[in-house]
Amino acid sequence: METPDGSAPTQKAAELARGAADWLLDSIEGCEDLSLYHGLPGIVLALQECAEHFGDARYQRAVEAGADALTAGIDSLEDSSLYFGLAGVAVGLRAVGRDDPAQRALGRIRDRFDGQRWSPMFELLVGNAGIGLGALGAGDLELAVAAVTPYLTTADRTAGGVNWPVRPSPPRSHHIAHGTLGIVYALAAVGRAADRQDLIDLALAGAADVVDRNEAGPDGFLVAHSDPPHRPELIERYSLGWCNGPAGDAQVFRLLAQITGDPSWIDLGDQCWHTVTQSGLPRRIRPGFWDNHGRCCGTAGVLALACDRIVERGDDFAFADLLVDDLATHAVINEAGVRWSNHEHRAVPPDLEPHPGWAMGNAGIVRELLRYTRLKEGRSSGYAIPWPDHPVTSVMS
Repeated sequence: METPDGSAPTQKAAELARGAADWLLDSIEGCEDLSLYHGLPGIVLALQECAEHFGDARYQRAVEAGADALTAGIDSLEDSSLYFGLAGVAVGLRAVGRDDPAQRALGRIRDRFDGQRWSPMFELLVGNAGIGLGALGAGDLELAVAAVTPYLTTADRTAGGVNWPVRPSPPRSHHIAHGTLGIVYALAAVGRAADRQDLIDLALAGAADVVDRNEAGPDGFLVAHSDPPHRPELIERYSLGWCNGPAGDAQVFRLLAQITGDPSWIDLGDQCWHTVTQSGLPRRIRPGFWDNHGRCCGTAGVLALACDRIVERGDDFAFADLLVDDLATHAVINEAGVRWSNHEHRAVPPDLEPHPGWAMGNAGIVRELLRYTRLKEGRSSGYAIPWPDHPVTSVMS
C-alpha cells in the first residue's frame, strides 16, 4: 500500500511524526495545562520519544524545559489523578529522569488520601485506579497498593462477576477509561507487581462481568458504554476506541493473558480485533462515527493495538498501513509542521482546532507513528517510554 503522495507508509509515518513533533515544539512553550490527558506531561513524553528516535537535540531541550515547568507546577496542582493531576505529572517526571520532583508529587498525592479515594470519581482517568497505575509507573508500589485496595471492599456482585460505582450518579460504565475494565487493569497490574493474588482474583471477577455483557459473540466483542446509559443524549451506546470500546478492552485482555497464561484472554482479544476491523473504521461512514484521529478515542489508539498484534499475534501490516494512510490523508501540513483537526458534526464549523496533547492530538499520534515506523523497519517492537495503562508486548509460548 502507498500513501496518497506515493511514498511508502514507513517513510510517510516518520515524516509525519517529525513534522508533528516540530509543531509540538511551539506548543510546549507557555503550556499551562499540566494534565497527562491534554497537556504538558503527554507532550514531554512524546518529545522524549522523538528525541530518542531521531537523535535531535531540539526535542531533548524541549523535554528539559517541559520537565522544569512540570516541577514548578507540583505545589499548585490540586488534582491528584493520573490523567488530570499529580499522578500524571509524577509519571512524566520519572520517565525523563526527574526522580526527586516525581517523589515530591507522589508525596502530595499520599497526603491527600483519605483511606478510600481522592475524588468522587472512582476509576482510571480521574480516580483510584489511575492513581494506582501512576504510582506503580513512578516507582511507588506501596502507594499503588493503597490506591487499589479500596476496590476489595466496594465491589458489587453482578450476574457475571463484579463491578463498581465509578461516579456519583447511578450508571455503571464498563470500559477502560471510566469503567470496570480500567479498574481491572489497575488491580491486575498492581496485583502482579505486589504478588497479591487477591487483587488479581478481583480483577478477573471484574473482567468476567464485562465479558458477560458481550453483544457481538461468538466472533466479535462489543459491550455498551454504560448501564443504565450515562448521558445518552450526548454519548453513543457503543464505541470502538481505546477509551470505551474494544480497542481498549483488548489491552486489558492482553494484560490478563500475560498474567494468567490463560489463552481464553487471547481469544477475547481476537474477538475485539474482529469487531474493530469489521466496523468500517477509519472511514467516517456516518455523522459521529470515527471523527477523531487521537490516541484516546481515535485512529492512533487503534494503531497501538494493531502494532501490538503484529508482535504478539503475527498479524500482517495491512490494517496498520491502512490506519497510517488515513492519518496521512487527514494531516494538516504547512511550514509550521504537521497536526490533525478532529471533527465534531454538531459544531459549527465542524473541524476543530488541532490539539497538542496525548488524548486528542499530536502527542498521542506521534508516539504511535514512531512505534509503527520502528516496528516496520525491524528496529524495535515497543516504545522508548512505557505508558501506565498499555502492556508491553509479550509473546506467549
